[in-house]
Amino acid sequence: MDNHSYNFPSDCTPLTNCKSARKPAGSTVVNMGNAGKNPPRDYLVWSLCNTLYVNFCCLGFMALIYSIKARDQKTQGNLQMAQECSDKAKWYNILAAGWNLLIPLLAVVLLVLLLIHLGSSQGSFDFFGEDGFQNFMKLFSW
Repeated sequence: MDNHSYNFPSDCTPLTNCKSARKPAGSTVVNMGNAGKNPPRDYLVWSLCNTLYVNFCCLGFMALIYSIKARDQKTQGNLQMAQECSDKAKWYNILAAGWNLLIPLLAVVLLVLLLIHLGSSQGSFDFFGEDGFQNFMKLFSW
């Protein structure tokens, strides 16, 4: 079928504007939500890692709970409550990570101090000898 078989009004051709045959233009509104503001983070992966690494007072588990709440509130569209839960999850994660790093560091420091004390005060002694255990226990008696 060629273009010559169509009948167009004189003022309307396929390559020009056909203003007489058009309807008046309307408006379309698209709601984009909070386009300028990023949604709050939920810290779910960080909370999961802190939960799996068994830590002091279950701080990682508390962070996981608030992370899940933040994600739920974000999906429901309640960004203010999601931000509050996100902040709590972040602080619980910081506390849990601090404890997770502090306890091993303290153990290493105590071990190094013990080895320095053993090396300087009495020299090296045989832990497996007859007086080894008694000498070791003297270190802890004040």
